[in-house]
Amino acid sequence: VEEVARCQECHTPKADTGELDKSKWLKGAKLDVAPVATIQGWHAGSPDITSTSALWQRWGQDGVIAFLETAKNPRGGKAGPPMPAYTLSHDDAEAIALFLKSLP
Repeated sequence: VEEVARCQECHTPKADTGELDKSKWLKGAKLDVAPVATIQGWHAGSPDITSTSALWQRWGQDGVIAFLETAKNPRGGKAGPPMPAYTLSHDDAEAIALFLKSLP
């Protein structure tokens, strides 16, 4: 999570000091980056990806793994920018999903 995919960079809000707010680890955040030119579908925020999130409830562990392996959500759509189109190995995707599942 922290090294392979760097999820915390977008999915954890920043404190006033600019440091990641560890009390809200991967709970979703307003993004502090924006494109110079308009990019269709650009998201200004990132969702909560912990086990108690609406996203996790919809996708489940298998959906998260498939998304990280194929860059497609359970309905077959692509993630909107700026989310990278990950095509991770099954082992890396499964490890990330298991870690996310462990977070409240």
